[in-house]
Amino acid sequence: MSTRLPAIFLGHGNPMNALGDNAWTRAWAALGAGLAPRPRAVLSISAHWYIPATAVTAMTAPRTIHDFGGFPRELFAMRYPAPGDPALAARVAGLLAPLHVEADQSWGLDHGTWSVLCHVFPQADVPVVQLSIDETRPPAFHYELGTRLRALRDEGVLIVGSGDVVHNLEAYAWGRRPAQPYDWALRFESALRERLTTGDRTTLVDYTALGEDALLSVPTPEHYLPLLYVLGASVPGEFVTFPAEGIDGGSVSMLAVRFG
Repeated sequence: MSTRLPAIFLGHGNPMNALGDNAWTRAWAALGAGLAPRPRAVLSISAHWYIPATAVTAMTAPRTIHDFGGFPRELFAMRYPAPGDPALAARVAGLLAPLHVEADQSWGLDHGTWSVLCHVFPQADVPVVQLSIDETRPPAFHYELGTRLRALRDEGVLIVGSGDVVHNLEAYAWGRRPAQPYDWALRFESALRERLTTGDRTTLVDYTALGEDALLSVPTPEHYLPLLYVLGASVPGEFVTFPAEGIDGGSVSMLAVRFG
């Protein structure tokens, strides 16, 4: 029996999901509870570590980063004290060689990582390493890095991309009332789901080919690019499912994508 772990993309949405009990957080919890075998570690690629370099957290005890503002004090009080894994960080750097990968000692776990993992692994007992997204590189670069990381899935490592395939905060409804999804958000998400199901990797990487819907849904790339790492880490033809779905605030997709 194969021990290959899945590769998973999670739409993390509003940071308040860290405190929430809703269909999305319950789906994340179910993912964690259903994993077999249990991962020995997590490699997370978060939209919120978007810098002009490729770096990996290499400390033994990464800090919890509250990289947001205007939220309740309770959210800032949250800590996710998962240990780091310097050996995994070194393994990641080796897989990505000859690309230079900085061994980072200052970042930690940002909310793109801990706001979902606090539901997936609520005991914070699975080591977590975070990989940055180089903002200077094109989408194809990030997809290629994902293909190099694929081997980790056979080494007990759960690869998690955290972002949102539709992420337009200018159009987001911040009020308490539910907002109807924008037509362009629904069309773009539907187009992605179709291409994920059929294995059209070319269009998924060159997502701007989807036209105006893509420009509105992905006005900046950082929340989309984690999907390309997960796509690259998947095996062509691998079974794909969507453990969570929905549009929050009219313009943020909560779609989760699982390969394997």
